[in-house]
Amino acid sequence: MRILLIEDNATLADRIKGVLVEAGFVIDLAADGEKGWALGESHSYDAAILDLGLPKLPGLEVLRRWRASGQDFPVMIISARVGWRDRVTGLNAGADEYIEKPFELEELIARLRSLLRRSCGKSNSILLHTDIEIDANCGLVRKAGTNVELTALEFRILNYLMYRPGRIVSQNELMDHIYSIDTMRDSNTVEVYIARLRKKLGRNTIRTVRGMGYRMG
Repeated sequence: MRILLIEDNATLADRIKGVLVEAGFVIDLAADGEKGWALGESHSYDAAILDLGLPKLPGLEVLRRWRASGQDFPVMIISARVGWRDRVTGLNAGADEYIEKPFELEELIARLRSLLRRSCGKSNSILLHTDIEIDANCGLVRKAGTNVELTALEFRILNYLMYRPGRIVSQNELMDHIYSIDTMRDSNTVEVYIARLRKKLGRNTIRTVRGMGYRMG
């Protein structure tokens, strides 16, 4: 899952990015509101983590502009503003979650995962498809009850497709959500990892729809 993190406190931003990357997320980072707004307008994200007290463009204005232009990815506000009126204002502006600073990073990860599940209509942290089970909370994948070892990129590809069972996901969409903005992208690499997933999980696990993309079998 690809997350946009907009936070001007460099120390906090690095800490959040570090734990999210370790938890399996792909992170794009912006240190001011203008850059964050532009990234949200021009790239595909599964969710955004947005500070309110940003330079150049306040967080609430970033959020309002996104919603006005039709950007509907879920947004989690992180803010030192602790009054209930600030929470209400943020939620009314289009935020889906609001966390007050300081917070525990483990709680941030749990709330982010919950937010992503809700946005995809999922209620359980464990995703099931035929005999394949994936638990993003602990990074485990099982096939017919047996653990399967995946690389980080294999896990991200499978996780993204498992959230969208029955839907055809184009190669471009898949690359948009498994790579960060500063990562070199190669469609051939995606095909290689899809082939590896089929070898580990079964050849019909992920089907290629010619000219369109991939779909969970």
